[in-house]
Amino acid sequence: MMHLGRKAVVAALAASTLMVAGCATETTYRPATGQGFSRTGYSDRQVEPNRFLVSFAGNSVTSRDTVERYLLFRAAELTLQNGYDYFVMANRDTDLQSRTYSTPGFRGGFGYGGFGGYWGPSWRYYGRGFGWRSWDPWLGGGFGPWGNDFDVRTIDRYEATAEIVMRKGPIPSDNLRAFNARAVVDSIGPSVVLPK
Repeated sequence: MMHLGRKAVVAALAASTLMVAGCATETTYRPATGQGFSRTGYSDRQVEPNRFLVSFAGNSVTSRDTVERYLLFRAAELTLQNGYDYFVMANRDTDLQSRTYSTPGFRGGFGYGGFGGYWGPSWRYYGRGFGWRSWDPWLGGGFGPWGNDFDVRTIDRYEATAEIVMRKGPIPSDNLRAFNARAVVDSIGPSVVLPK
């Protein structure tokens, strides 16, 4: 029975190592996958014949610069794919999105006080120099080195969005929001990392 427990622990450690390794690289330039906070990659939606909403979402290690660069590249690529010469950024925004996660320690989540929200014995006490603390025999918290047996992490990621209007012909020299699609692809293209 103990041997089976060790196998489960080794399997859990291996799975968590693979998950961390998979998230340790920047998001590559590819169509979006995942949903919600886990969605990464580019997506676009046509609003009118020459108007699109374009976005690029990175993972927690993708820099803001990379997210904005890939958004610009996708806008240029989409413009050329639709037979236009340049695009105008009608609207553009980059959001920092954060999620905070708390993971229980080895003992957390079992017993009456922690599993299913049942009542269990717990105490609050006041200590000089550290204020109010609480203790629960099943959830831990407060006493000795085992007092706060949990991990709290905040994960940040960037997502850039833009509304673009595609046009044909020469770029108007007085419009600073207009970009030559071919020039953008030629300039940014060499720095774009594609999936293997």
